[in-house]
Amino acid sequence: MEHVYEILEVAGSSKKSIEDAVKNAVAAAGKKSKNLRWFEVVETRGYIEEGKISYWQVAVKIGATIEA
Repeated sequence: MEHVYEILEVAGSSKKSIEDAVKNAVAAAGKKSKNLRWFEVVETRGYIEEGKISYWQVAVKIGATIEA
């Protein structure tokens, strides 16, 4: 079966880890679309406060199937 995808672009952040930031982005996108199928991390960055990593941020493209 062939699929057509809508691509959502979101940014997630976390004080814990990059993986948590991705999970937060996917969870937020899941509120908009229930047909999420794949994700791609396209950018990773962090925020530094007082010489230490304060939080991680990732830009994520998420593919969701479009129902005909």
